[in-house]
Amino acid sequence: MFNKKLISIATFSACVAMQQTYAAEDNSDKPIIANPVVVTATRVEENSFDLPVAIDVVGKETIQDGQLRMSLAESLLRIPGITAQSRGQMAQDPQISTRGFGARSSFGVRGLRLYVDGIPLSMPDGIGQPGVVDLDAIRSIEVMRGPFSALYGNSSGGVLQLLSENAPKTPEISAGAMFGSYDTKRDNIRAAGNADGIEYLFNYSNFQSDGYRDHSNSKKEQATAKFKLNLNEDTTLTSLVNWFDQDAQDPLGLSRKIAFSDPTSVAKSALMANTRVYRSHTQVGFNLEHHINQNNSINLISYVGTRENEQYLSTSAVSNSGRASQISRDFWGSDLRWNNQGSLFDRPYTISTGITYGKMNDDRLDINATAGVKNGILNRDEKNIASNSDQYIQGKWAAMDQLDLHAGLRRTQVTLEIDDNNLTNGDSSGSVTYRKTTPVIGAVWKVNPALNFYTNYGKGFETPTFIEAAYATTAASSKPNLGLKPSESRNFEIGTKAFITDNTRAGLTFFKTLTDDEIVVQDSLFGRSTYTNAGKTKRDGAELSAESWLPHNISLYAAYTLLNAKFDSTFTNSLGNTIVSGNTIPGTYHTQIYGEAAWKHEASGFRTAFEARHNSKSYVDDVNSDIAPSYTIYNIRAGFEQRIKNWRLSEFARVENIFDKAYIGSVRINDSNSRFYEPSAGRNWLIGLNMNYAF
Repeated sequence: MFNKKLISIATFSACVAMQQTYAAEDNSDKPIIANPVVVTATRVEENSFDLPVAIDVVGKETIQDGQLRMSLAESLLRIPGITAQSRGQMAQDPQISTRGFGARSSFGVRGLRLYVDGIPLSMPDGIGQPGVVDLDAIRSIEVMRGPFSALYGNSSGGVLQLLSENAPKTPEISAGAMFGSYDTKRDNIRAAGNADGIEYLFNYSNFQSDGYRDHSNSKKEQATAKFKLNLNEDTTLTSLVNWFDQDAQDPLGLSRKIAFSDPTSVAKSALMANTRVYRSHTQVGFNLEHHINQNNSINLISYVGTRENEQYLSTSAVSNSGRASQISRDFWGSDLRWNNQGSLFDRPYTISTGITYGKMNDDRLDINATAGVKNGILNRDEKNIASNSDQYIQGKWAAMDQLDLHAGLRRTQVTLEIDDNNLTNGDSSGSVTYRKTTPVIGAVWKVNPALNFYTNYGKGFETPTFIEAAYATTAASSKPNLGLKPSESRNFEIGTKAFITDNTRAGLTFFKTLTDDEIVVQDSLFGRSTYTNAGKTKRDGAELSAESWLPHNISLYAAYTLLNAKFDSTFTNSLGNTIVSGNTIPGTYHTQIYGEAAWKHEASGFRTAFEARHNSKSYVDDVNSDIAPSYTIYNIRAGFEQRIKNWRLSEFARVENIFDKAYIGSVRINDSNSRFYEPSAGRNWLIGLNMNYAF
């Protein structure tokens, strides 16, 4: 058994050593590395190097080069502090968590706030919907972890901000196609440019796959439209339209024995009940930016949308009985912000203050089904209403030439309301309101232009979602669980960012989080999950990343995450299970490592990269009765690009898991049937080509 910490240290050391070897030479083509400008941390454009937060950016090339572009997990697994696990099927969203926040999620994304161009993809109750994201239209992803995430409100253990592409100055059209293992196909068409002063971008894609496992067919159509209109020299209006329509089968989890002996198989109950999901989603957002003068600006974001979700679930391991859970959702919201910059005691400052409001109305039905067909027996008929009303202020003051102070405050109010229309089992109507003020403070010491140290502290707040409050027990007659408390956390962080040389940068962060009333999975049985408050938990660890651009177009990248996520108090849940203080929070990984070596040959347009990824073992339940074993996999990608007059052609090939490693990609936490495991694919391939014409 090798020492994972040594792997990360060796990778980092090799990166630095190779760079220093090249630095000793007189290479005229020595590249210079620069830090990206980000907007998520302070809501105004700032150099990420000078911010007291752990924030990373995934660029367009990483998002799109050699990737299927169907899941955020493809791009996020390289970021320290982020766990992004593909589930091997598309009936559920990928498991995305940060520093253990969101690891328990069965549906959607928990503990992370999701945005596209400042427009929320997270609902007022905190659940995020990453399937809305059209990665063909994304130019970068900003990933922020730590205390300052709390300034985005409820359930913000971290923030993912996706920024869409800007239209080119001259019109372009493009088309692409991909083919891969398991009869996977994906094609897309795109048009972008400027017409009569309006910048526009359209993208449409169509995906289908048989899936790695049996009973995991999926198909998805998706479209994005973006318009940007400069109303005058001080005012810009941007609109963004997202739409998708999806069908996917759900093979469910497997027992440990079957997961490793027959990983492509499907749970028998999934076949008998024909478990599957249908989703459709349409969202329109507007972003109005107006510069009042050189020191003041306002920003108004508004959005509205609808979502349909129909999920067929199994309710028996030995029969074809099941149920259909239907949600028809309308949602809308707005964010009004004022930005100001000036001077205080002859030292520059920036400040942003704003108010937000969001609301969603869910018409929810739960109907028994036989062999995947609704039989009309109604379990639930209710309206779920969630709303949030927040006020926030955030600012930065350059107290000294080498010292910046950052601080912020957010007041959050979240209300969950249930209006029961099915009174056969009694009236389940009720409501609950949560209120919390979350302060954050931080500082960055700029030792010199190549070295910064920072520290920060903040409080966090995470309310139950409607999914978590849906059931008090796993029985069909269960009432909602509105007695769940919100979890509250205290977050500490200290770190450094450094340019080791002009073309090598590194970042190191240490963090600690103490949480009261952690919301955890209590039981999961036949499509129903119940949740409870676990008392105290603690998380501490470190994140290390290093990136180096060497001469001759060679680049190296490494990321290492160390996470100790533990229950910090003993408790007994309603099933009579005692969870002992010191147990590991399930679904978290003690160690994660990602490494990449890439090379480009500019003259021929050839590019290639070798990737390595390691995850340590992960526990499957609160009592730590079993694990998903550790694994290490390797991937390779390569491609060409040609430019012929107005045409740009590109081709790529990718091989995942090149040594055909059998491993568990994700776990279903606290599954009472002991079907915890979702195996990931063995060796698989993907090829693609794209044609672009610029007028």
